Amino acid sequence: MIQGFPRADGRKGIRNAVVVAYLVECAHHVAHRIAQPFQDQGAQVIGFAGCFPNAYADRMLRALTTHPNVGAVLLVSLGCESFDRRGLREHIQASGRPVELLVIQQKGGTRATIDAGRAWLAATLPGLADAPRVAMAPEELVVGTICGGSDATSGIAANPAMGRAFDLLVADGAACIFEETGELIGCESYMARRAATPELGQAIVDSVAKAHRYYATLGHASISPGNAEGGLTTIEEKSMGAYAKSGNSPIVGLLKPTDRPPGGGLYLLDMVPDGDVRFGFPSINDTEEIGELIACGAHLVLFSTGRGSVVGSAVSPVIKVCGNPETYQRLADDMDVDAGRILQGRADLDQVGREIRDLVLAVAAGARTRSEALGHQEFYLKYKRFEPAGPACLPTAA
Repeated sequence: MIQGFPRADGRKGIRNAVVVAYLVECAHHVAHRIAQPFQDQGAQVIGFAGCFPNAYADRMLRALTTHPNVGAVLLVSLGCESFDRRGLREHIQASGRPVELLVIQQKGGTRATIDAGRAWLAATLPGLADAPRVAMAPEELVVGTICGGSDATSGIAANPAMGRAFDLLVADGAACIFEETGELIGCESYMARRAATPELGQAIVDSVAKAHRYYATLGHASISPGNAEGGLTTIEEKSMGAYAKSGNSPIVGLLKPTDRPPGGGLYLLDMVPDGDVRFGFPSINDTEEIGELIACGAHLVLFSTGRGSVVGSAVSPVIKVCGNPETYQRLADDMDVDAGRILQGRADLDQVGREIRDLVLAVAAGARTRSEALGHQEFYLKYKRFEPAGPACLPTAA
């Protein structure tokens, strides 16, 4: 049974972490040093490196610092950056979480701020450890999915198995989010046919067209040399594999980063910036995409790989599903599920899909993923720009 941490907004968390958030890269080192002695007690570091303001980054940190898996927040500011630190602190206070703001320039520098931050964590963590818990149903879960370090086995074993798990979780009433519109080029008509309304179907088609234009302007598709070495020869092959992780459920909504699913069902996350190309590649690494899924409320994230990836994430656990039997053997300490058994005839898609679904419920109930056990807490946030999602994107919320 899942025992969640109740939050003032009605959501429940599966973890109760304390987040140390830096508000400019100049404060990153101090934030890291504050959290370092407390990492085994749930202290995690996130932050925004930019000095100049960005509405997307502000929304992201507001969503992440009040994520249901977060129980308390320490903000670390240099003091002269443009980030609205007071507004963020007030937002966190309004959520009912303990929060403290340290400004390095006012506190007396590196050592004084580290000492003050560690003292605050030491005083705050015991309360988080003793926090009350309540029953939490599978239908209250939000689960994301992403693929990274992909090879040919990702699209024929790991991703389809995660798609089966998504179908099971959607049937349980959970909200499931898949993304990477830049890796779904060519699949938009299939997704449109699965959309809950024709208007949503058109919004999905438009989001993939936007991704196609964005990547064409950059002159680089979302495919890497490592993908090609692993047997993915075209973006079409990669798109088909990425599509497989969505399963077969109807698509009930199209989200943008920080949008929350209004209920259970399958959602597509549009992570390609709106407007003219300004900020470079839409998602410069996998951890950025994981962060966007978490900002939409994902309690945990399924991560398929073929060539192998070792990343985890701050805030929400990451479950690794490996499609390549050789990679699974070589990186066994980092992998949670051996989907390569499908290729070897030792299991079928339904069996592995049920195994993934069962592992999601076990992790939600407190079991640690491999990346959690190894201390992985990767996080990355950069500049982007998004317009609000239109009314057609969330017909279930109408």
